[in-house]
Formats: sequence, structure tokens, C-alpha cells
Amino acid sequence: MSIRDIIDGKKQWRAYTARVKALPPDYRIVHKEMLRYLFKVGPIDLTDGPLLPGIVDFFEEGVAAGKGVVQLIGTDVAAFCDGMIQDSPTYADMHQASLLREPGTAAT
Repeated sequence: MSIRDIIDGKKQWRAYTARVKALPPDYRIVHKEMLRYLFKVGPIDLTDGPLLPGIVDFFEEGVAAGKGVVQLIGTDVAAFCDGMIQDSPTYADMHQASLLREPGTAAT
């Protein structure tokens, strides 16, 4: 990873967080809980993939439509997150696979 990649990554993260800060308070609270959940069990490419910006896009569309965050995702944040990442490999999947491997074998 080059210095340019690190700088570009920081710029993208700052732009992302600025978009989140522009959301209404109820959306920011739910977003924070979603991040907390996703960083625990989320997909391996969470920070590099389209998932996080997609969430903010979805929330911005909800705000523009005048909907509350509960109308968009329901009352169970974890279930909503699980639905978003159901087809993505997660850290939990990697851990489970490592437990099932024979001792002394390399991961493939």
C-alpha cells in the first residue's frame, strides 16, 4: 500500500463521515449501531467495499422521502444488517472455517 493509497483512503473516509454527520440525529444513532454491529461480524471487505457508502445513500434517500429510520430498516438493526451481508464472507465465517480445519493444515 502506497502513501497515495493511504491519503486517498483517508479522504474517502472523511467524505463518508461528513455525509453521516449531515443525517438527522435518529439516522446517525442507527448508523452508529449498524457500524458497531458490522465491525464485529461484518464482511471482510467492509471498509473497502460498497456497503458503507450504500447505507448512507439509502439513508439519504429515506431522509429525502421524509421517512423515519424505523420505517426504512425496522426495529431490529442486527436483523437488517444480517440481511445486507448474508451472501458476503464474514470474519465469523473465517473463524468457523479455521476451527473446522485439521490441525497443522494451511488455510486455502
